[in-house]
Amino acid sequence: MKTFEVPVIYRSPLISAIKARRKEQDRMKKDFTPTILDLGAVRILLARHFGFCYGVENAIEIAFRTIEENPGKRIFLLSEMIHNPHVNSDLLSRGVQFLMDTTGRQLIPWETLKADDIVIIPAFGTTLEIEARLTALGIAPLQYNTTCPFVERVWNKAGQIGQKDYTVVVHGKPGHEETRATFSHSQAGTPTVVVKDMAEARLLAGFITGEHAPELFYERFKGQYSTGFDVTKHLQRVGVVNQTTMLATETQAIADFIKEVMQQHFQPENIGERFADTRDTLCYATNDNQSAVTGMLQQPADLAIVVGGYNSSNTSHLVELCEEQLPTYFISSEEKILSKNEILHYDFHHKQELHSNNFLPEQGPVSILVTSGASCPDALVEGVIRRIARFYNVEEQLEAAV
Repeated sequence: MKTFEVPVIYRSPLISAIKARRKEQDRMKKDFTPTILDLGAVRILLARHFGFCYGVENAIEIAFRTIEENPGKRIFLLSEMIHNPHVNSDLLSRGVQFLMDTTGRQLIPWETLKADDIVIIPAFGTTLEIEARLTALGIAPLQYNTTCPFVERVWNKAGQIGQKDYTVVVHGKPGHEETRATFSHSQAGTPTVVVKDMAEARLLAGFITGEHAPELFYERFKGQYSTGFDVTKHLQRVGVVNQTTMLATETQAIADFIKEVMQQHFQPENIGERFADTRDTLCYATNDNQSAVTGMLQQPADLAIVVGGYNSSNTSHLVELCEEQLPTYFISSEEKILSKNEILHYDFHHKQELHSNNFLPEQGPVSILVTSGASCPDALVEGVIRRIARFYNVEEQLEAAV
């Protein structure tokens, strides 16, 4: 796989050594057991896969190279390039400006842009409408494009089934930049509707079977369906694609559920007449990271720490998996660990940061599961491990443990 030039500030000698050793031992990536750093008083169980993925490293390389190659020019990002506050802060410190926030709210008016300005498309991609707006301003929209190839793969899949007259059902968070971009590309070629979870998939099924009155669809799915969507016509043939960072098991469950609904309601001789074979459109890193957390949770532990941006979808799903079994602390960096007794951590369910006491057990040895999202620098994970090791006066043992 291609390697990228990523700023050294994001790298970690410790984590790089661990990943290199695991890759050497498991080249086919079939072993999802964690790496165990046994430091005596504390055991760190590090997920097999975590941290920067292909798409994130690609985006970082393009963005930083663009800055270096264009001194004196105004450089803009449509919105956050990836969902990590440290990376976005670094870009801002280098003079990059954000045109919008992550919800799509305009921060800098379009009319202030000039044809010689540089606009970088973030890793999530963007909508066809925004591409057209940039073109109208004389800016080539795809000249500085960091869209993840795995996101583009979803767009291609949606386009392929759309050409065969299937309606596209997108499993994703309706307000997320990637879902907005996928929706835009999909609806350009075929009717499209977004479902955020299994509850909405079940609701959609009621419109497929006729259980719900058609007019209710436009109220229940307001803002989530394409222009001209006809609920009585456009749910006869469907296919499911997804935001690439969703929970893999949920996407599969939704696809299986809708396929079964189509089978039972229409009873086709060939299910392919009603349900498109889209296969899995999750990215490899999402799959690997979630599988690694599942493998990590097979080990006994006292708690889990997940590191990443608080608005990172893929990171929040790792937190969900850990929360099912253990006390879990979602933090953006080691700075959130205030002391051995205090931690600031994010409750993404209620969108608030919490302050907890006595998060580390008093009696040892303590076992802690550690992982991070696909947009989190390895340097931050090392920082978390070292801070915990210092609490137990065993930091010098880290290198020996590796």
